[in-house]
Amino acid sequence: MVYDFTSGSRRCARSGRELKPGEQHMVALFERDDKLVREDVALDAWQIPPEGAFAWWQTRVPADGQSNKLVIDDGLVYDCFIRLDGDAEPQKVNFRYVLALWLLRKRKLKFEEVLKDAGQEWLLLREAKAKKMHKVLDPHLTEEAIGQVQQEVEAMLRAA
Repeated sequence: MVYDFTSGSRRCARSGRELKPGEQHMVALFERDDKLVREDVALDAWQIPPEGAFAWWQTRVPADGQSNKLVIDDGLVYDCFIRLDGDAEPQKVNFRYVLALWLLRKRKLKFEEVLKDAGQEWLLLREAKAKKMHKVLDPHLTEEAIGQVQQEVEAMLRAA
């Protein structure tokens, strides 16, 4: 399965103005025409999460000459993971599954068991601190497909 996505534009999707190096702004993630679309929005143009956005977060445009090294906030990954709960669209199911794997690797979630229901397998995961349980549909992605989705997640979460 191949995923198509857009990257950050360094331009406010609402006002059209260029975002300056070091400027904080919001990012909203949408699914449009089988693509994951990222919109950067200046803080002064942000009102509420836009309709149709399934994830959003605040970030900063890298300063000139600053490394564009990927730093992913576990809280942001968790928020996206929670917002995607219950969404049955295959691309979003895959996205949530990879976020769950990320959170497992970071030890924010702990594996409890695999549940089988109506021919589907679900991972039952427990939050490490809150003891809250989460069911995550296992879309049975190949390692290659997981790698593709992981690249997509990383590209979407980049600050610029």
